[in-house]
Amino acid sequence: MGKRIWGQGELGARGKTCFKFSPLVPLSPCPLVSPAPSAPHSPKSMPTNTWNRHHILSLADFTTTEYDTVLQTAASFQEVLSRRTKKVPTLQGQVVANLFFESSTRTRSSFELAAKRLSADTLNFAAATSSMTKGETILDTAKTYLAMGTDIMVVRHREAGVPNAIAAEMDRLGVGVSVLNAGDGQHEHPSQGLLDLFTLCTLIDPASPRLELLKGKKIAIVGDILHSRVARSNIWSLIASGAEVHLAAPPTLLPKLFAEYISEELGVRNYSPTPQLFLHWQLEPALQNADFVMTLRLQKERMTAHLLPSLREYHQLFGITRTKLQLCKPNVKVLHPGPVNRGVEISSELMDDPEFSLIQSQVTSGVAVRMALLYLLGSGKT
Repeated sequence: MGKRIWGQGELGARGKTCFKFSPLVPLSPCPLVSPAPSAPHSPKSMPTNTWNRHHILSLADFTTTEYDTVLQTAASFQEVLSRRTKKVPTLQGQVVANLFFESSTRTRSSFELAAKRLSADTLNFAAATSSMTKGETILDTAKTYLAMGTDIMVVRHREAGVPNAIAAEMDRLGVGVSVLNAGDGQHEHPSQGLLDLFTLCTLIDPASPRLELLKGKKIAIVGDILHSRVARSNIWSLIASGAEVHLAAPPTLLPKLFAEYISEELGVRNYSPTPQLFLHWQLEPALQNADFVMTLRLQKERMTAHLLPSLREYHQLFGITRTKLQLCKPNVKVLHPGPVNRGVEISSELMDDPEFSLIQSQVTSGVAVRMALLYLLGSGKT
């Protein structure tokens, strides 16, 4: 593992810590594989970048090429979704199983719609009405869907590591089934990180979204970072883009140990230029001249201790409002992965203001991005 180099190790007077990393171990180059075939009836050819990833479980080890492949493929499918006929036969004959062991609205619905837009057959699982209530294990449930001919499993679970365990079991069985992590505990949510990335990049260059567009941009992530799998996935993608990432939250929701976790992971990556990650225990320095602001939901269902005095005080200190956005650049945009607690993380009027809010655009982007992910995983199976 690479050696960590700390830019500033102590909290400053403004509640800010800057961490700069100097990883010493470079990534191995990706082996070349044949380009993925173009989607039938696509308005333009799919990207010819290489894609050799069998599962999508984390963004921590994504390469620039992989990010750009997802972005360009999603842009092609976004054009498909703008047509009157929004369906392509790309995954016809394949089965996508949505194994959601945890509640979801946006992620589950968009994965189901994405699979149907690609002409795949879909199976939907709900833990509360499944045989798991009778004692069936998670792996046995996955094997049941495997026996039904599943090609791709989309997995969400409240515990970190469940998608990885299912992927490992599929690999052990040698069945060629791909697993896509749709959110696992406090670990990661790769498809949300990628759709946020796509939303930002298409805002800057709708015709050619690519990772380098965010280089040098100041992006603030505000809220319950401690419990957020979305924050972790966004940190990896934004650092890879060369953006300046600022995290802001109360100390109870943004401990110093979080930065140590990130630095340990970065120690085995090779980033150029050296990534910058800033931690703030006050909101103002994070918002100062920010290009984009991502606000996160307070995940009260994951909080096992009394971490906040009150929701009213949290909104007063860290809630995003029009007044607070005056610290940002004039054309600042606001994102939120949803679901939203109106009047807590973000004011209701700001959430509904199309001049600032990209929240509905995120939902729309989710279908195109998840079509791209299913296409990239499934195109080699037909």
